[in-house]
Amino acid sequence: MPLYESTIKSSFGFTTVSSGFYWDLCMLLLLVANLIILPVAISFFNDDLSTRWIAFNCLSDTIFLIDIVVNFRTGIMQQDNAEQVILDPKLIAKHYLRTWFFLDLISSIPLDYIFLIFNQFQDFSESFQILHAGRALRILRLAKLLSLVRLLRLSRLVRYVSQWEEVYILQNLQKKRTERRGRLSSDNMTKKKSGFSKSDLIFKFLNMASVFMRIFNLICMMLLIGHWSGCLQFLVPMLQGFPSNSWVAINELQDSFWLEQYSWALFKAMSHMLCIGYGRFPPQSLTDMWLTMLSMISGATCYALFLGHATNLIQSLDSSRRQYREKVKQVEEYMAYRKLPREMRQRITEYFEHRYQGKFFDEELILGELSEKLREDVINYNCRSLVASVPFFANADSNFVSDVVTKLRYEVFQPGDIIIKEGTIGSKMYFIQEGIVDIVMANGEVATSLSDGSYFGEICLLTNARRVASVRAETYCNLFSLSVDHFNAVLDQYPLMRRTMESVAAERYKLWLGLFYRVGVLIDVNHHLPLPSTLFEHFVLSDGTEISHLLPVEIMSLSPQHTDILVCVVRNSKRLFYTYIHTHIRQTRFFRGEKNEKMKGDIVGHVDFPCERKTVGELGRI
Repeated sequence: MPLYESTIKSSFGFTTVSSGFYWDLCMLLLLVANLIILPVAISFFNDDLSTRWIAFNCLSDTIFLIDIVVNFRTGIMQQDNAEQVILDPKLIAKHYLRTWFFLDLISSIPLDYIFLIFNQFQDFSESFQILHAGRALRILRLAKLLSLVRLLRLSRLVRYVSQWEEVYILQNLQKKRTERRGRLSSDNMTKKKSGFSKSDLIFKFLNMASVFMRIFNLICMMLLIGHWSGCLQFLVPMLQGFPSNSWVAINELQDSFWLEQYSWALFKAMSHMLCIGYGRFPPQSLTDMWLTMLSMISGATCYALFLGHATNLIQSLDSSRRQYREKVKQVEEYMAYRKLPREMRQRITEYFEHRYQGKFFDEELILGELSEKLREDVINYNCRSLVASVPFFANADSNFVSDVVTKLRYEVFQPGDIIIKEGTIGSKMYFIQEGIVDIVMANGEVATSLSDGSYFGEICLLTNARRVASVRAETYCNLFSLSVDHFNAVLDQYPLMRRTMESVAAERYKLWLGLFYRVGVLIDVNHHLPLPSTLFEHFVLSDGTEISHLLPVEIMSLSPQHTDILVCVVRNSKRLFYTYIHTHIRQTRFFRGEKNEKMKGDIVGHVDFPCERKTVGELGRI
């Protein structure tokens, strides 16, 4: 059975990722040295079999062979879970044999020295031929190292860097968890003073460092390929014996110092790779032409890859701003396609600027991918200022507040937008996070204004009635809306909070009725039913509770017909308020008159409203 460790931290106690960190670092340094020194030695130095050079190669090959053994004893991370490490030797061996073992083995065997040892008993007169055979084998070794770099070592470097970044991120997350538990008081003091904790600054620094490190790796890769190409530009003429039409002979570099030779070769290679010319002279031979084409193709490929990776990295630095620009571009094309008027285009543009503030996120998708507890914590944090500013939430049960907040939807309204229209059926209630809204009467006058921490629209959700007033945005308003379905779903789980909200809604509803102090009776002469002497406001809440408000009526004059009271009209100088009512029906006396004295729709009487008249300013929030 394989042995797993649940976290990176726990795996540090074994000979796994962390214990091999310094070994991998030494291997990478040795690899870089081989990639730079070996091509130069083969191309520009004739005495490749000196004692120092043989010692360097033997030491490098020995360390690479030891690295193969170490890889069989190095834990590997699970692909589906980077925090778990596989320590089973059988699984490690199978994974290594399937991936990089054979390339590591071939690249670590000293084929050139094996050939020399195999031929050491031959006649000494053949030593010159053996020398050139060793040079040919060292050329094969260069090809071997090139394949190693392209297929293995550099890919391992990338994997190591990514693993180190993951370790740093995990460690930073652990620091943040510790900070949340109150264990890093010094970080808290720093955060109070500057607005950022030390862990926040470290996390941002690591993010920027990782991005610049990837760009740096791309630049180093391009320079390394240019280095190889430059060595190859000099190696081929050298193997040909420096023909007279070669660029080395034309520039008279056969006997020059190796650094001068390398500089001209690198200049020629970089000129080809960047497609800016052929150096000082164009290719003079078929071999030189093929080398030039090879350099140009490799340079163009590297240049394209570099630009592509650099563009992706730059875009990843601020992906949300890039997505916002793309969204705005789509909106502009849509407005042009639909030929919207200029004022409407301006409003749409301003809406996007205020709504997203230059950054576009698919917040619903992001929150949907989080766990339920984490999603709840994020939403509670985003709505913390709203919860703190709404008095109703301050006195409510914390679980109720959490359930309500998780169902809120963020909405933005521009100045002049009608948030609620009078006479419509209520489907939402709103909480004001930021901004000012006006309660507008039927004649356009402003009854009152609401600001941060206020809420409105809950009465219609409880009574299933129509909106009694319009609500207009005075400034840019950031609101959180709660739909009637979510509203009822939450209140079903908290019946006590339902009764509390219904009581508050009833009181606020009565205060609104207190604005209106004249009552008229609308009659229909086509019906012959007893006339009521007592009217009362009556509405039914969502749970079936009935709330009534008595309205005594004194009949002053009526038509001689028995009538049916259909609608009660509550009137003042500002507006009319219509509501259907239930009545206590009983016989009553009335004054005689002509039959057609009153017509359908006439106001036949009025009484004073029994509630104390209040001004709009005394009502507070609706």
